[in-house]
Amino acid sequence: MNLHGLRLFHAIVKYGGVTRAAEELNISQPAVSSQVKRFERELGIVLFGSEGRKLVLTDAGKHLMEYAERVFMLEQEVEQFVEDMREGKKGLIRLTATYLPANFLLPRWIATFKQTHEDVELVVSTSNTQMAFDQLFRYEAEIAIYGGSGVSHPGVHWDKLFEDEMWFVVHPDHPYAGQNITLHEMMAEPFIMREKGSATRERLAALCTTNNLPSPRITLQFNGLNETISAVKAGYGANFISSLVVREDVNQGKLARVYVQNVQLQNTIAICTRAGEQLTPAARQLVQWIRKEALAMHSAINH
Repeated sequence: MNLHGLRLFHAIVKYGGVTRAAEELNISQPAVSSQVKRFERELGIVLFGSEGRKLVLTDAGKHLMEYAERVFMLEQEVEQFVEDMREGKKGLIRLTATYLPANFLLPRWIATFKQTHEDVELVVSTSNTQMAFDQLFRYEAEIAIYGGSGVSHPGVHWDKLFEDEMWFVVHPDHPYAGQNITLHEMMAEPFIMREKGSATRERLAALCTTNNLPSPRITLQFNGLNETISAVKAGYGANFISSLVVREDVNQGKLARVYVQNVQLQNTIAICTRAGEQLTPAARQLVQWIRKEALAMHSAINH
């Protein structure tokens, strides 16, 4: 099928004649006439008849016009689809996140992003640090939102958003609530932590190793942040956690901070992608959006 010939035929019918079609397509009138006649010969059917000086469609021409309308309508849809994909208005983003950003940051960021990007589909999974990077490398996710120590990982491009403090927290009635104590004293307490593979749990263990102390006594383990916090609020054990998670509870007196001497650790919130790979337009827009939201949120916390 000669699509150029079909386009000329469609234009003649749409605009009501050869002259107007030639003007709209910016082609000479004789060229339009000759190419449409050649198109008829190629098809082996007559598309136009005449009533005096007026061109009229044959039955075959009427049926072909119906097909032409559908073809060029579909072409417009394809062009619109490509433009939307190129501008990031449509697309599928697979995103994985560690528990901290998944529970306390991403819901707001994604909700506000979706308000202006309704046709972008997001599939979000929550996992620990090890699983998040595994998903990234297995191409099960395009973006990983990470909360942890910020240690570099081979093959990963890091885009640091901000840092927050790591806090030791206990129940407000705990003897260490609001107190300044040594790390040795703190490590004598039972801890409630997440499962193995959690970046925070590994940092606590590394802190003990660095200071020649026994590994922390993790006497209760949960797979989620909310569960660990709830257990401490109920009056048992201590937790080592990002201040983002517990700041409001500490301010409201539901938890209490313990000030451990010579321990000032920061938690890195970062966007991680596969190094050397270009994100899709929709994913790039999401990353830009998250950067803006993170900056506004961190500025509000610090002021």
